[in-house]
Amino acid sequence: MFEKQERYWEIDLLRGLAIVAMIAYHIFYDLNFFRAYYFDLNSTIFKFFLYPIGTTFLFLVGISLTLSYNKAKESLSQSQLIKKFVFRGFKIFSLGLVISLVTFLFLDEGFIIFGVLHCIGISIILSTFFIRYQLLNLFLGFSFLVIGIFLQTMTFNFSWLLWLGFTPSNFYTVDYFPLLPWFGVILIGIFFGNLLYPDYKRKFKIKDFSYLKPVKMLCFLGKNSLIIYFLHQPIIIGLIQIFRILN
Repeated sequence: MFEKQERYWEIDLLRGLAIVAMIAYHIFYDLNFFRAYYFDLNSTIFKFFLYPIGTTFLFLVGISLTLSYNKAKESLSQSQLIKKFVFRGFKIFSLGLVISLVTFLFLDEGFIIFGVLHCIGISIILSTFFIRYQLLNLFLGFSFLVIGIFLQTMTFNFSWLLWLGFTPSNFYTVDYFPLLPWFGVILIGIFFGNLLYPDYKRKFKIKDFSYLKPVKMLCFLGKNSLIIYFLHQPIIIGLIQIFRILN
């Protein structure tokens, strides 16, 4: 029997690593976008670097949803749980809308229509229908992945389903996370969350490295991933512009 903990440091650690990798990628991306330095972002090495970041981050969203659900269900009714998830999803989706507005105002092209925060917000709301299941989430998760990857090989002459993964012709954006395939990644995370942390209890043994300073730092980043995601791009862009002015 394993005891419950307030937080599970290994989840914060992995999320912190994903945040660091994301910030590193965005530094390269912004340097290239603002023509401060050229990087071939379409090269294999950058794509190999990019997709694991998004996959890890959204997989952990799924695991975190199960932790939040299993902890909250002890004190909340089912209707209260649904309201909690809907409100959280709407809040994150609203932050995505703020980013859409800012990028629309300041980018010449490629402003964000349905980026990672939009995807996470809608996925949290949708997860209320799936979070109690296990094998169903695994099956649907891989099915959505396959469908989404297949859709990425095609373009369409309409745009009203771009949020789902039907990419319009000549569509360009700096951040695009449609529900297909990415909601599939979250569902797979929900499956593993229910498998590894049922009833908010860790069902496996792991040596505690949370006392190490590098781990503490990464865990801190993981605990504050949303605000870091929301603020890191303006900071990076501001530093690039200062660097360009000084040089």
